[in-house]
Amino acid sequence: MTLPAIFDGHNDLLSQLWADGDHCGASFFSGRTGDISLQACRAGGMAGGFFAIWAPGEKAGAPDPMATYRAFTPIDVDKAHRVTMEQAAILIRMAEARPDAIRLCRTVDEIAAARQAGAMAAILHIEGCEGIGADLAELQVYHAAGLRSLGPVWSRDNIFGHGVPFNFPASPDTGPGLTEAGKRLVAECDRLGVLVDLAHLNEVGFWDVAAISSKPLVSTHSAAHALCPATRNLTDRQLDAMAERGGLVGLNFGVAFLREDGVKNPDMGVERMVRHLDHLMAHLGEGGVALGSDFDGTMIPGWMESAAGLPKLVAGMQAAGYGPALIERICWGNWMDLLRRVIG
Repeated sequence: MTLPAIFDGHNDLLSQLWADGDHCGASFFSGRTGDISLQACRAGGMAGGFFAIWAPGEKAGAPDPMATYRAFTPIDVDKAHRVTMEQAAILIRMAEARPDAIRLCRTVDEIAAARQAGAMAAILHIEGCEGIGADLAELQVYHAAGLRSLGPVWSRDNIFGHGVPFNFPASPDTGPGLTEAGKRLVAECDRLGVLVDLAHLNEVGFWDVAAISSKPLVSTHSAAHALCPATRNLTDRQLDAMAERGGLVGLNFGVAFLREDGVKNPDMGVERMVRHLDHLMAHLGEGGVALGSDFDGTMIPGWMESAAGLPKLVAGMQAAGYGPALIERICWGNWMDLLRRVIG
């Protein structure tokens, strides 16, 4: 079969560009080292995705690259506001400089137009809303600038709720859920047509969103807790609730969320990713599963190397007996169907 176009549920390119001091995104076009570059995306068939803004906290020393991270302390709010704005500006500058290569999209029709033109279709996403105040004024501004997806928390607490720590083996039921400000945030996202991402919420927060939002329940980059009992993964009960609401999970490529032992080790076969896809589909159906790589934000399997390695995952699906229509849905169609129901 012809390799399908891929729409990816999560990447951390913007935070990496920001950390490198590349505030115009020039290295994306010139072949930067990392998971995501224009060359790697074109080689791998990645034609669009969610581009995340993430404000890093202060580092507490060099971590063990093979270890699973644990808990994270809150970030300075003033820094978060500044960093959020600066990273949003990077994507806006990239799209203005090279509309032939990348476009900031606000609707599914704009995604389709970008694909037709051969440009990457970028959805602006905020991962952890420390850059938004409790009065939600910044949310209105970012929405006007193109924001169409956000996660109220990353894996650290903020004014909107409680993030799930990176523990293994453990339950995602780790503490309180959304605050009153968080509940207002979810309601306003529903009104505006902004997707609320469940990826880093703990279990109580998950159920809070389910009670408040009328939209499909979505996790842009997670995996199955039954196969890898990391706190960041979704339990079967959560998956069943998502299925009832016509929700979707983008499969996380992070090895620590896929391996049975939860170890951050890139030595892992494609078959393990297919097992997670199978498990997710058993609960969500063929229309409820997509891809959410976490490129440039996690340790991916060694054989993939970068976005250029995406055809190897497609080959793994083919080897497992997935037909062309199902592969196309997982790689592209399911995200388009979900986004049309949420952002229009």
